[in-house]
Amino acid sequence: MNVLRINILMYNAGFGPFGVHKVNSSWAAVKELVKTGLDNPSIELVTVEIPVEYITVNQIVPELWEKYNPMLMVHVGVSGSATGIVVEKLAHNDGYCSQDVCGMCPLSTVCVENGPDILQTDFDVELVCNCINNSNCGVTAVSSYDPGRYLCDYCYYTSLKVKPSAVIFIHVPPLNKLYSAAQLAGGLRIAIATLLEQIKS
Repeated sequence: MNVLRINILMYNAGFGPFGVHKVNSSWAAVKELVKTGLDNPSIELVTVEIPVEYITVNQIVPELWEKYNPMLMVHVGVSGSATGIVVEKLAHNDGYCSQDVCGMCPLSTVCVENGPDILQTDFDVELVCNCINNSNCGVTAVSSYDPGRYLCDYCYYTSLKVKPSAVIFIHVPPLNKLYSAAQLAGGLRIAIATLLEQIKS
């Protein structure tokens, strides 16, 4: 059987509190997704926890691409301002002035020296949002051009420079702000199914 490998990368899951987020909703949603599965036995779902540290992102993200060579890389993070699922269209190279959990930030405030200002995913983000919104999962979804100029944005850029045709970043709101972990997992499941259909076509 051919196995289609999907990586889901998590931020600050199991690494202690992250600002006001005492419970990381992105990790809770993905744990729920792993529990219920993707209804496709040919898909291997690989979940990885990544701390909110620039230096760790620089090391781990390229290593994961090399180790797994996934057909789809889904980054998931929590956003305090999100009121539903937010599917990010692009990532920025500069403006990283906020310190990570270790009190560090990139010396030159950029992700990649002399890199493009912006990198975009090749996926149809609006289609992903429409599929979530037209489903019965009970979660709303919107697209975004601003992942936040913090570790989520930084990690997305790091991944996009490897393979923009196979990577997406999805923000979820804090747990129980509007949705449960199970509801968020349902939205992620639909997003992944839609992304896989785009890859096939």
